[in-house]
Amino acid sequence: MSSTRNKLIQLLAERKDQFTSGQLLSEKLQISRSAIWKHMRELEKDGYIIEGKSNRGYRISGYPSKLSENTIQWGLSTKWLGKKIIHKESTTSTQRLAHQAALDHAEHGTVIIADQQTEGKGRMDRSWYSTKEKGIWMSIILRPRILPYLAPQLTLLAATVIADVIHSISTVKPQIKWPNDILINRKKLAGILTEMQAEQDKIQYVVIGMGLNINQSQTELPEGIRSKATSLKVETDQAWNLQEVIQKMLVTFERKYTEYMENGFPGVKNEWENYGFRLNEAIWIKTMQSTWLGTFIGISEDGALLAETKDREVKKVYSAEISWFDEGEEYYAEPN
Repeated sequence: MSSTRNKLIQLLAERKDQFTSGQLLSEKLQISRSAIWKHMRELEKDGYIIEGKSNRGYRISGYPSKLSENTIQWGLSTKWLGKKIIHKESTTSTQRLAHQAALDHAEHGTVIIADQQTEGKGRMDRSWYSTKEKGIWMSIILRPRILPYLAPQLTLLAATVIADVIHSISTVKPQIKWPNDILINRKKLAGILTEMQAEQDKIQYVVIGMGLNINQSQTELPEGIRSKATSLKVETDQAWNLQEVIQKMLVTFERKYTEYMENGFPGVKNEWENYGFRLNEAIWIKTMQSTWLGTFIGISEDGALLAETKDREVKKVYSAEISWFDEGEEYYAEPN
Protein backbone atom coordinates (compact mmCIF):
# COMPACT_ATOMS: atom_id res chain seq x y z
CA MET A 1 0.00 0.00 0.00
CA SER A 2 1.27 3.48 -0.77
CA SER A 3 2.17 5.55 2.27
CA THR A 4 -0.38 8.17 1.12
CA ARG A 5 -3.22 5.65 1.05
CA ASN A 6 -2.17 4.30 4.40
CA LYS A 7 -2.30 7.81 5.88
CA LEU A 8 -5.68 8.37 4.23
CA ILE A 9 -7.17 5.29 5.89
CA GLN A 10 -5.63 6.33 9.19
CA LEU A 11 -7.18 9.79 8.99
CA LEU A 12 -10.63 8.40 8.22
CA ALA A 13 -10.34 5.64 10.83
CA GLU A 14 -9.41 8.11 13.57
CA ARG A 15 -12.64 10.06 12.95
CA LYS A 16 -14.69 6.86 13.00
CA ASP A 17 -18.32 7.70 12.07
CA GLN A 18 -17.67 11.36 11.28
CA PHE A 19 -17.32 12.69 7.76
CA THR A 20 -13.98 14.26 6.81
CA SER A 21 -13.99 16.93 4.13
CA GLY A 22 -12.07 16.42 0.94
CA GLN A 23 -10.41 19.78 1.50
CA LEU A 24 -9.07 18.72 4.92
CA LEU A 25 -7.81 15.41 3.51
CA SER A 26 -6.19 17.28 0.62
CA GLU A 27 -4.39 19.63 3.01
CA LYS A 28 -3.28 16.85 5.39
CA LEU A 29 -1.97 14.63 2.61
CA GLN A 30 -0.77 17.42 0.34
CA ILE A 31 -2.46 15.96 -2.72
CA SER A 32 -5.30 17.19 -4.94
CA ARG A 33 -9.00 16.55 -4.37
CA SER A 34 -8.96 14.53 -7.58
CA ALA A 35 -6.18 12.33 -6.18
CA ILE A 36 -8.22 11.82 -3.01
CA TRP A 37 -11.14 10.58 -5.11
CA LYS A 38 -8.90 8.14 -7.00
CA HIS A 39 -7.54 6.73 -3.74
CA MET A 40 -11.12 6.22 -2.52
CA ARG A 41 -11.93 4.18 -5.63
CA GLU A 42 -8.88 1.98 -5.02
CA LEU A 43 -9.93 1.41 -1.42
CA GLU A 44 -13.36 0.32 -2.61
CA LYS A 45 -11.72 -2.28 -4.84
CA ASP A 46 -10.12 -3.74 -1.71
CA GLY A 47 -13.48 -4.01 0.03
CA TYR A 48 -13.62 -0.79 2.04
CA ILE A 49 -17.10 0.77 2.04
CA ILE A 50 -16.65 4.50 1.48
CA GLU A 51 -19.45 7.01 1.89
CA GLY A 52 -19.07 10.35 0.14
CA LYS A 53 -21.48 13.25 0.57
CA SER A 54 -21.44 16.74 -0.91
CA ASN A 55 -20.34 19.43 1.54
CA ARG A 56 -19.57 16.79 4.18
CA GLY A 57 -16.77 14.69 2.75
CA TYR A 58 -15.92 11.02 3.22
CA ARG A 59 -16.10 8.34 5.87
CA ILE A 60 -15.39 4.59 6.09
CA SER A 61 -18.58 2.71 6.95
CA GLY A 62 -17.25 -0.78 6.41
CA TYR A 63 -13.91 -2.54 6.42
CA PRO A 64 -12.85 -5.37 4.08
CA SER A 65 -13.02 -8.97 5.20
CA LYS A 66 -10.75 -10.20 2.41
CA LEU A 67 -6.97 -10.13 2.37
CA SER A 68 -4.98 -7.95 -0.01
CA GLU A 69 -1.66 -6.13 -0.02
CA ASN A 70 -3.48 -3.02 1.20
CA THR A 71 -5.53 -4.57 3.99
CA ILE A 72 -2.51 -6.42 5.39
CA GLN A 73 -0.29 -3.35 5.32
CA TRP A 74 -2.83 -0.93 6.80
CA GLY A 75 -1.97 -0.65 10.48
CA LEU A 76 1.07 -2.95 10.16
CA SER A 77 3.63 -1.52 12.59
CA THR A 78 6.79 -3.14 11.25
CA LYS A 79 9.94 -1.31 10.15
CA TRP A 80 11.03 -3.55 7.26
CA LEU A 81 9.10 -6.80 7.24
CA GLY A 82 6.10 -6.72 4.93
CA LYS A 83 6.82 -3.34 3.40
CA LYS A 84 6.55 -5.26 0.12
CA ILE A 85 3.67 -7.76 0.04
CA ILE A 86 2.67 -9.98 -2.87
CA HIS A 87 -0.84 -11.32 -2.41
CA LYS A 88 -2.55 -13.92 -4.61
CA GLU A 89 -6.09 -15.22 -4.33
CA SER A 90 -4.82 -18.61 -5.52
CA THR A 91 -1.38 -19.95 -6.40
CA THR A 92 0.38 -23.27 -6.63
CA SER A 93 2.70 -22.48 -3.73
CA THR A 94 3.86 -19.32 -1.97
CA GLN A 95 7.29 -20.96 -1.76
CA ARG A 96 7.53 -21.10 -5.56
CA LEU A 97 6.48 -17.47 -5.88
CA ALA A 98 8.97 -16.47 -3.20
CA HIS A 99 11.88 -18.24 -4.91
CA GLN A 100 11.05 -16.52 -8.19
CA ALA A 101 10.69 -13.14 -6.50
CA ALA A 102 14.00 -13.62 -4.67
CA LEU A 103 15.77 -14.47 -7.93
CA ASP A 104 14.23 -11.31 -9.38
CA HIS A 105 15.93 -9.32 -6.58
CA ALA A 106 12.97 -8.96 -4.20
CA GLU A 107 14.04 -7.05 -1.13
CA HIS A 108 14.76 -8.47 2.29
CA GLY A 109 11.48 -8.78 4.20
CA THR A 110 9.23 -9.31 1.18
CA VAL A 111 6.12 -11.33 2.11
CA ILE A 112 4.21 -13.59 -0.27
CA ILE A 113 0.75 -14.63 0.88
CA ALA A 114 -2.16 -16.48 -0.74
CA ASP A 115 -5.78 -17.18 0.09
CA GLN A 116 -5.31 -20.68 -1.31
CA GLN A 117 -2.50 -22.97 -2.45
CA THR A 118 -3.19 -25.70 -4.96
CA GLU A 119 0.16 -27.45 -4.53
CA GLY A 120 1.27 -26.51 -1.04
CA LYS A 121 4.04 -28.63 0.43
CA GLY A 122 5.81 -29.35 3.68
CA ARG A 123 9.05 -31.06 4.56
CA MET A 124 10.19 -33.99 2.42
CA ASP A 125 7.77 -32.91 -0.35
CA ARG A 126 4.71 -33.92 1.64
CA SER A 127 1.47 -32.27 0.54
CA TRP A 128 0.04 -29.41 2.58
CA TYR A 129 -3.70 -28.81 2.36
CA SER A 130 -4.30 -25.07 2.08
CA THR A 131 -8.04 -24.45 2.38
CA LYS A 132 -9.23 -21.27 0.66
CA GLU A 133 -9.49 -18.30 3.03
CA LYS A 134 -9.36 -20.58 6.08
CA GLY A 135 -5.70 -20.38 6.98
CA ILE A 136 -2.48 -18.45 6.64
CA TRP A 137 -0.32 -19.57 3.73
CA MET A 138 2.72 -17.31 3.71
CA SER A 139 6.38 -17.18 2.72
CA ILE A 140 8.97 -14.62 3.82
CA ILE A 141 12.10 -13.72 1.86
CA LEU A 142 15.15 -12.99 4.02
CA ARG A 143 18.72 -12.09 3.11
CA PRO A 144 20.47 -12.73 6.43
CA ARG A 145 24.16 -12.06 6.96
CA ILE A 146 24.86 -15.41 8.55
CA LEU A 147 26.77 -18.45 7.37
CA PRO A 148 24.73 -21.07 5.47
CA TYR A 149 25.15 -23.76 8.13
CA LEU A 150 23.24 -21.55 10.57
CA ALA A 151 20.13 -21.30 8.36
CA PRO A 152 18.28 -24.13 10.23
CA GLN A 153 18.20 -21.82 13.24
CA LEU A 154 15.74 -19.66 11.32
CA THR A 155 13.29 -22.57 11.17
CA LEU A 156 13.41 -22.85 14.93
CA LEU A 157 13.02 -19.08 15.28
CA ALA A 158 9.92 -19.15 13.04
CA ALA A 159 8.46 -21.94 15.18
CA THR A 160 8.79 -19.80 18.32
CA VAL A 161 7.10 -16.91 16.49
CA ILE A 162 4.05 -19.02 15.65
CA ALA A 163 3.91 -20.53 19.13
CA ASP A 164 4.18 -17.11 20.78
CA VAL A 165 1.46 -15.59 18.60
CA ILE A 166 -0.97 -18.46 19.14
CA HIS A 167 -0.28 -18.41 22.87
CA SER A 168 -0.72 -14.63 23.13
CA ILE A 169 -3.98 -14.34 21.21
CA SER A 170 -5.71 -17.49 22.44
CA THR A 171 -4.06 -18.39 25.79
CA VAL A 172 -3.69 -21.92 24.37
CA LYS A 173 -0.05 -22.95 24.75
CA PRO A 174 1.14 -24.85 21.68
CA GLN A 175 4.08 -27.22 21.61
CA ILE A 176 6.81 -27.44 18.98
CA LYS A 177 7.70 -30.84 17.61
CA TRP A 178 11.28 -30.80 16.35
CA PRO A 179 12.06 -29.15 14.14
CA ASN A 180 9.10 -27.48 12.49
CA ASP A 181 5.62 -28.59 13.59
CA ILE A 182 3.34 -26.61 15.88
CA LEU A 183 1.03 -28.89 17.84
CA ILE A 184 -2.01 -28.36 20.05
CA ASN A 185 -3.26 -31.37 21.98
CA ARG A 186 -0.86 -33.54 19.94
CA LYS A 187 -2.45 -32.46 16.65
CA LYS A 188 -0.68 -30.43 14.01
CA LEU A 189 -1.80 -26.81 13.69
CA ALA A 190 1.07 -25.38 11.65
CA GLY A 191 4.22 -26.29 9.77
CA ILE A 192 7.32 -24.51 8.53
CA LEU A 193 9.45 -25.10 5.45
CA THR A 194 12.80 -23.30 5.16
CA GLU A 195 14.69 -23.30 1.86
CA MET A 196 17.68 -21.29 0.73
CA GLN A 197 19.97 -20.39 -2.12
CA ALA A 198 23.57 -20.13 -0.98
CA GLU A 199 27.22 -20.34 -1.86
CA GLN A 200 29.73 -22.07 0.36
CA ASP A 201 30.18 -19.10 2.68
CA LYS A 202 27.30 -16.79 1.81
CA ILE A 203 23.52 -16.98 1.80
CA GLN A 204 21.91 -15.41 -1.26
CA TYR A 205 18.46 -15.65 0.25
CA VAL A 206 16.29 -17.73 2.58
CA VAL A 207 12.60 -18.43 2.07
CA ILE A 208 10.63 -19.36 5.19
CA GLY A 209 7.22 -20.82 4.39
CA MET A 210 4.59 -21.03 7.10
CA GLY A 211 1.22 -22.74 6.89
CA LEU A 212 -1.30 -22.31 9.70
CA ASN A 213 -4.73 -23.89 9.99
CA ILE A 214 -6.86 -21.10 11.44
CA ASN A 215 -10.59 -21.15 10.68
CA GLN A 216 -11.29 -24.67 9.40
CA SER A 217 -13.94 -26.70 11.16
CA GLN A 218 -13.07 -30.33 11.89
CA THR A 219 -15.05 -31.50 8.86
CA GLU A 220 -13.25 -29.02 6.58
CA LEU A 221 -9.94 -30.71 7.30
CA PRO A 222 -9.17 -33.50 4.80
CA GLU A 223 -10.56 -36.80 6.04
CA GLY A 224 -7.21 -38.52 5.84
CA ILE A 225 -5.55 -36.19 8.37
CA ARG A 226 -8.38 -35.33 10.79
CA SER A 227 -6.98 -37.61 13.46
CA LYS A 228 -3.63 -35.79 13.47
CA ALA A 229 -4.43 -32.23 12.32
CA THR A 230 -6.36 -29.37 13.89
CA SER A 231 -7.10 -25.67 13.52
CA LEU A 232 -7.15 -22.72 15.89
CA LYS A 233 -10.93 -22.54 15.47
CA VAL A 234 -11.34 -26.19 16.47
CA GLU A 235 -9.14 -25.74 19.53
CA THR A 236 -10.66 -22.45 20.73
CA ASP A 237 -14.24 -22.76 19.45
CA GLN A 238 -14.11 -19.34 17.80
CA ALA A 239 -13.27 -17.82 14.41
CA TRP A 240 -10.28 -15.53 13.98
CA ASN A 241 -9.54 -12.45 11.89
CA LEU A 242 -6.81 -13.54 9.47
CA GLN A 243 -5.55 -10.02 8.85
CA GLU A 244 -4.99 -9.41 12.56
CA VAL A 245 -3.23 -12.75 13.07
CA ILE A 246 -0.96 -12.13 10.06
CA GLN A 247 -0.04 -8.67 11.32
CA LYS A 248 0.71 -10.07 14.76
CA MET A 249 2.94 -12.71 13.18
CA LEU A 250 4.86 -10.18 11.10
CA VAL A 251 5.42 -7.84 14.05
CA THR A 252 6.57 -10.73 16.25
CA PHE A 253 8.79 -12.21 13.53
CA GLU A 254 10.52 -8.87 12.89
CA ARG A 255 11.21 -8.37 16.59
CA LYS A 256 12.53 -11.88 17.16
CA TYR A 257 14.61 -11.87 13.97
CA THR A 258 16.21 -8.55 14.95
CA GLU A 259 17.01 -9.91 18.42
CA TYR A 260 18.49 -13.05 16.84
CA MET A 261 20.72 -11.07 14.48
CA GLU A 262 21.93 -8.91 17.39
CA ASN A 263 22.28 -11.54 20.11
CA GLY A 264 22.61 -14.89 18.37
CA PHE A 265 20.79 -18.17 18.96
CA PRO A 266 20.71 -18.64 22.79
CA GLY A 267 17.46 -16.70 23.22
CA VAL A 268 15.77 -18.67 20.43
CA LYS A 269 17.02 -21.93 21.91
CA ASN A 270 15.56 -21.11 25.33
CA GLU A 271 12.19 -20.11 23.90
CA TRP A 272 12.05 -23.15 21.64
CA GLU A 273 12.74 -25.51 24.54
CA ASN A 274 10.01 -23.79 26.56
CA TYR A 275 7.57 -25.04 23.90
CA GLY A 276 9.42 -28.29 23.15
CA PHE A 277 7.13 -31.29 22.69
CA ARG A 278 8.23 -34.42 24.53
CA LEU A 279 11.22 -32.69 26.08
CA ASN A 280 12.96 -35.04 28.55
CA GLU A 281 10.89 -37.99 27.31
CA ALA A 282 11.67 -41.09 25.27
CA ILE A 283 11.51 -40.84 21.47
CA TRP A 284 12.26 -43.11 18.53
CA ILE A 285 14.74 -41.58 16.09
CA LYS A 286 14.89 -42.94 12.56
CA THR A 287 17.74 -41.74 10.35
CA MET A 288 19.00 -43.01 6.99
CA GLN A 289 21.44 -45.25 8.87
CA SER A 290 19.54 -46.58 11.88
CA THR A 291 16.56 -46.44 14.25
CA TRP A 292 17.17 -46.04 17.96
CA LEU A 293 15.43 -45.10 21.20
CA GLY A 294 16.68 -42.07 23.09
CA THR A 295 15.64 -39.35 25.50
CA PHE A 296 14.98 -35.96 23.91
CA ILE A 297 16.98 -33.50 26.04
CA GLY A 298 16.85 -30.30 23.96
CA ILE A 299 18.37 -28.62 20.93
CA SER A 300 21.98 -27.67 20.32
CA GLU A 301 23.42 -24.26 19.50
CA ASP A 302 23.23 -25.05 15.78
CA GLY A 303 19.62 -26.22 16.00
CA ALA A 304 20.21 -29.97 15.98
CA LEU A 305 18.10 -32.27 18.15
CA LEU A 306 19.93 -33.55 21.22
CA ALA A 307 19.11 -37.06 22.36
CA GLU A 308 20.63 -39.23 25.04
CA THR A 309 21.15 -42.93 24.26
CA LYS A 310 20.56 -45.75 26.72
CA ASP A 311 24.33 -45.66 27.33
CA ARG A 312 24.07 -41.99 28.43
CA GLU A 313 25.81 -40.75 25.29
CA VAL A 314 24.45 -37.46 23.93
CA LYS A 315 24.01 -37.43 20.15
CA LYS A 316 23.24 -34.63 17.73
CA VAL A 317 20.58 -35.34 15.11
CA TYR A 318 20.26 -33.06 12.08
CA SER A 319 17.72 -34.98 10.01
CA ALA A 320 15.41 -37.74 11.17
CA GLU A 321 11.89 -39.09 11.47
CA ILE A 322 10.73 -38.80 15.07
CA SER A 323 8.03 -40.92 16.75
CA TRP A 324 6.83 -41.65 20.29
CA PHE A 325 5.40 -44.56 22.22
CA ASP A 326 2.44 -43.81 24.46
CA GLU A 327 1.24 -46.66 26.64
CA GLY A 328 2.19 -49.17 24.02
CA GLU A 329 0.76 -47.24 21.08
CA GLU A 330 3.12 -45.62 18.61
CA TYR A 331 2.34 -41.98 17.90
CA TYR A 332 3.77 -40.30 14.83
CA ALA A 333 4.00 -36.51 14.80
CA GLU A 334 5.43 -36.17 11.31
CA PRO A 335 4.06 -33.52 8.92
CA ASN A 336 0.87 -34.21 6.99
